[in-house]
Amino acid sequence: MKKVLIIEDEVNLSNFIRLELEYEKHEVLVAFDGRDGLAKALNEKIDLILLDLMLPGLNGIEVCRRIRATKNTPIIMITARDSVLDRISGLDSGADDYISKPFQIEELLARMRAIFRRMESGSQSNHKLTYKDLEMDLEARIVKRENEIIELTKKEFDLLLLLMKNVNRVLTREVLLEEVWGYDALIETNIVDVYISYLRAKVDRPDQDSYIQTVRGSGYVLRK
Repeated sequence: MKKVLIIEDEVNLSNFIRLELEYEKHEVLVAFDGRDGLAKALNEKIDLILLDLMLPGLNGIEVCRRIRATKNTPIIMITARDSVLDRISGLDSGADDYISKPFQIEELLARMRAIFRRMESGSQSNHKLTYKDLEMDLEARIVKRENEIIELTKKEFDLLLLLMKNVNRVLTREVLLEEVWGYDALIETNIVDVYISYLRAKVDRPDQDSYIQTVRGSGYVLRK
């Protein structure tokens, strides 16, 4: 059983999700505005947060950012807005996944299960990974190159982690999308390209080839 916080100002939708999650044996807390939701997220031990983008008090982006300043609680952003820019804004603020209204409850439950699986597998992994002069501390969530800390967002960290766990293996955009964002939708794969460009800008050196290689027609890979 997991403890889930719903931060959603649509009372009917919030109650519907709460009932479905309680049926799945989860413990559920509910907040109807951003400030109350933020307080519950920071003061309670929560396993996962369902966070609406458009909220009174504080909007979902700001709530997400403030949570991420102190906690790594998984967050699924829920919103009626469905543009790529909105998705990237939500993910950049620290959300783990993104689902647009209207949605089927089965899809939401599947995305939650994917996040819980990643949490469990992550807790069993080694604490450090290295690739050439890159060092990744999984416990502290710190990446260094030549002992210089590289500031990464949560999604950038998770994407680099997957690549470093699969050195010499070409990962398709679909695989990266499924593993890092937790769902498979071909129309979303351009988000992967955007985040690869973010990573390259932070990890690479101007006078050297990129560590993250593009395999045309396939995906991306770190090669030794």
